Amino acid sequence: MTDENREQFVQLAIDAGIPTSEASLNTHLKTITGKAGLTINNDSNVSPFWRFVQAAISEPVLWLVNFMIDHVLAQAFVKTAKGSILEWHAWAVGLEKKGKVYAEGQLLFSRIDTSVALTIDAGTVINSTLINGKTYSVKTTEEALLNPGEDSAIVPVKALAAGEGQNLGAGYYVLLAVPLAGVTVTNLEDWLIVPGAEIESDDELRLRTRNQYTAINQWHTDAGYTAIIAGFAGLNTENIFFEHDAPRGPGTANAYVMLDIGNPSEEFINSIQYEITDKGNHGHGDDLMVKAMPETDYDVECSLWFVANTSDAEKTTLVSSVGNFIRAAFRENIDYAPTLVYPWSLFGFSQLSREIQEQFPQISNIYFNLAQITSEMELPRLGSLIVAEAES
Repeated sequence: MTDENREQFVQLAIDAGIPTSEASLNTHLKTITGKAGLTINNDSNVSPFWRFVQAAISEPVLWLVNFMIDHVLAQAFVKTAKGSILEWHAWAVGLEKKGKVYAEGQLLFSRIDTSVALTIDAGTVINSTLINGKTYSVKTTEEALLNPGEDSAIVPVKALAAGEGQNLGAGYYVLLAVPLAGVTVTNLEDWLIVPGAEIESDDELRLRTRNQYTAINQWHTDAGYTAIIAGFAGLNTENIFFEHDAPRGPGTANAYVMLDIGNPSEEFINSIQYEITDKGNHGHGDDLMVKAMPETDYDVECSLWFVANTSDAEKTTLVSSVGNFIRAAFRENIDYAPTLVYPWSLFGFSQLSREIQEQFPQISNIYFNLAQITSEMELPRLGSLIVAEAES
């Protein structure tokens, strides 16, 4: 609850004639004693009797008043409710908090020697590269067989832990926990079939609950379709965008969706479309197409200057870390917290430079080949990224 919200609740109590401070309560007590015909000759702060009154009456009453303001009133409104009470508000409009989800997808296994058959066992673990001191892991869920002459196979995998942190961008899952001779592995851009997700946060549930009030008829409105789409794990109301200008004629519209991290696969988009179209969750005559947010690739080059006495080993680590920091800004991991790229926005590399220097004080200066990115109905993505020490 913000200070502004609390001030509003305090004012509600004051407007109802409830004293909210020690001074106002003491004034109220004096009024009560006066009406009762009681005369207290010594009501100063050093009066033993008045100090007893404050201890016995004022403190408990003020505790109850503040409890009412901070908990009862706060929990009475969707905007400020939290925890189980917020879930009750959501239940009242037909929503439940979304649970945690384990990411599922497909990895590409490749080999050079195709002269013999190769079996990739179910349960084979693949780790990500190190990101801000963390690694993420997935395991194969089925056995895969590469026959003689076959140099690659797409193998289904599932994350070992729940959460959106597993939804890494392309090229992160490349380390076999137990190496296979001559075999490499990677996750392609559209590897993610089921996005991983944490248990829905209060803020995300609050937004869905608020949207539900505007989606009360559940038909024909952005809010109605938003309620359906945001019900899928990995999606929230702020990552759904609509195109209304009848792209396929009257009664048609597009809904573009994106993930906080990673790329939604065609299978994931199709599952949303199935919920709307094939299950009949659309208005009569409506033609709503669900699509992944269009993307535009940018080739980014970053040169780094380091403070004096930075060792070569430290420079190598910093170059790798800055690369992951930039990738976090372009929604490829969540292990750093830079300003993110968005559709319909301006992304400034000067701001990104400041954030990098705040995160890594050993970097004295940064140069980017781009000044800014102005996006419309598209999500900026990295086509390529080069991070290197600046030439002296």
